[in-house]
Amino acid sequence: MLARDIFGQAQRIHEVALSQSAHASNDHVDVAVVGAGIIGLAHALAAARQGLTVAIFERGLRANGASVRNFGTIWPIGQPAGHMHQLALRSRTLWLELLAAAGLPHRPTGSLHVMYRDDETEVAREFVERAPALGYECFWLNAAATADRSRAVVTQGLRGAIWSPMELSVDPREVVSWLPTFLEKRYGVQLHFGCAVTEIDPPFVRAGGRRVHTDAVIVCCGDDLETLYPGSLRTAGITRCKLQMLRTAPQAEHWQLGPSLAGGLTLQHYPAFKVCASLDALKRRIAQETPELNRSGIHILVSQTSDGGITLGDSHEYGLTVDVFDKPAIDDLILHHARQFLFLPDWTITQRWHGVYAKHPDTPYVSFSPAPQVKVVTALGGAGMTLSFGLAECTVREMGL
Repeated sequence: MLARDIFGQAQRIHEVALSQSAHASNDHVDVAVVGAGIIGLAHALAAARQGLTVAIFERGLRANGASVRNFGTIWPIGQPAGHMHQLALRSRTLWLELLAAAGLPHRPTGSLHVMYRDDETEVAREFVERAPALGYECFWLNAAATADRSRAVVTQGLRGAIWSPMELSVDPREVVSWLPTFLEKRYGVQLHFGCAVTEIDPPFVRAGGRRVHTDAVIVCCGDDLETLYPGSLRTAGITRCKLQMLRTAPQAEHWQLGPSLAGGLTLQHYPAFKVCASLDALKRRIAQETPELNRSGIHILVSQTSDGGITLGDSHEYGLTVDVFDKPAIDDLILHHARQFLFLPDWTITQRWHGVYAKHPDTPYVSFSPAPQVKVVTALGGAGMTLSFGLAECTVREMGL
């Protein structure tokens, strides 16, 4: 099935679900999940796989937040060694099972971190040397082997790349639109879109003007830090991050990006690379040569959607108050630095947008229980696609569900 057909069918089913949810008469479920972004959907799946009855309540007519405004990459190589990396690998396994069961398109193409400077190369090679002991499956490729693996890499000045086979990509707009329907059909999950949860008073939640009895509640509120448990979320120290992104027109019919790509800037962005002693020198050089990149938190990732379009980004601006107006200068910086390592047949930009996600400055995610059998799970930062399914299993297990 073509991607546009999947998306259209999911939209039509959503409309039916919306009309049905207004008349739903089942006012008791085992688990109520608040939020139909990828974190909420992952928790609904984890609970439903335990044989529990599950209802999802989403305030919007469909999920429109960070879950549909990202690269769609499942990116284990970016997670720090140990528990978080293992959580990402478990999530990857669950993604592959789910995508196969739902028949959704995906690209299990791995990733390349391409290097063009001596200091970048030193960090990359140090990481690859340490990788086996840390649990990563990745390898150093010389320039010729890198070019053989991806026709999208600029070869002039190329030193080589970190190759990892573990990363995969999906179109987030497709999967987040389609997965609620899959959960409904496969597991009987109740869908309530356009139905905001405004109060949680165990064992009841108030949603859409009615009370629902539930044995457990999992709140996956994204960057909504004001509606449910605002005091606890504020005390937790969560902030917001705004990122700007772009997408090209579909590339030529037979042209494929191959592995998702990252450049040297990414080495200072993801925590996995903090184990490298050579990273400090790279960070100093970037700060001296291109301080404007650090001011906007820019690093470059590149992925391809199922229709052939290329997603490019991104930037990172932190603060509880988000500037709703995007900055063309940031888009220009992203495109300029992407062109230094990326070859595309067609650079026509057809879409520009920004996303906003919740992030904690010190921890990879926030999970707490404000009341018995209520769990709030949020602030996965930019790793929601990577971690959600593994984290959801942990949440369900911790709650004894």
